Amino acid sequence: MKQNKYISKTPDDKGYVHYTAEENAVWHDLYMRQMAILPERACKEYMQGIEDLGITANEIPQIPDINSRLRELSGWEVAPVPALIDFQSFFELMANKKFPAATFIRTREELDYLQEPDIFHEIFGHCPLITLPVYADFMYEYAKLGLKATHKDRVMLARLYWFTVEFGLIQSNDGLRIYGGGILSSHGESKYCLDSDKPVLKPLDPIDAFRTPYRIDIFQPLYFVINDFAELFDLKKLDLIEKINEARELGMHAPLFEPKPKKDDRFL
Repeated sequence: MKQNKYISKTPDDKGYVHYTAEENAVWHDLYMRQMAILPERACKEYMQGIEDLGITANEIPQIPDINSRLRELSGWEVAPVPALIDFQSFFELMANKKFPAATFIRTREELDYLQEPDIFHEIFGHCPLITLPVYADFMYEYAKLGLKATHKDRVMLARLYWFTVEFGLIQSNDGLRIYGGGILSSHGESKYCLDSDKPVLKPLDPIDAFRTPYRIDIFQPLYFVINDFAELFDLKKLDLIEKINEARELGMHAPLFEPKPKKDDRFL
């Protein structure tokens, strides 16, 4: 197993983590610079979720406080985990409506990017949309499918998760907006995905997503776009394992990026 630079903090017997002043200051700075740009970039459902969860710049949110609101809004909760977990643990938690989140926060030296998913990525990036039942239901159905899938198929399912939950865009009445947590928690990519003419934009098609490779350490060269969140939930009506098999028969798309140095791929 790869040794991670960061170690999750152990909550006390009430589920609270005691963060340092510097850790809360890092959260403050991350929050403030994102909220300076996201109102005109993020989908309205995400911005409403920030408000509904009571997420502010003041300090790192505590999981018990987030959970009390999430349970009321969508029946979900957050489960504290180490930074990286395996497919089985990930799908088991999600199939029980528990969103895994590491309890550490990045250092000031890595404000712009870190490979390990920290609490800013998980709570700020992902949790606001888990307040939306149709979005939360998609993740629940996706996890149930993942539990039954083979490891080989889980690797393919990870691509669908990547191009939706992590790096998805949505066409709204206000124009193209962000809903993927990987973008929402990234200052650089929040600008790049909407402002740059470099990335390719494509309507979401599951077979196309399954055929598309990705890298975790670069701005994405391609984004899949949905028209509404019901489009995600409607994926459960499809036989996604059959779609994976169709994708394999068609073959994988050529990467739109240069190969990265050889390292272990992890499911973030």
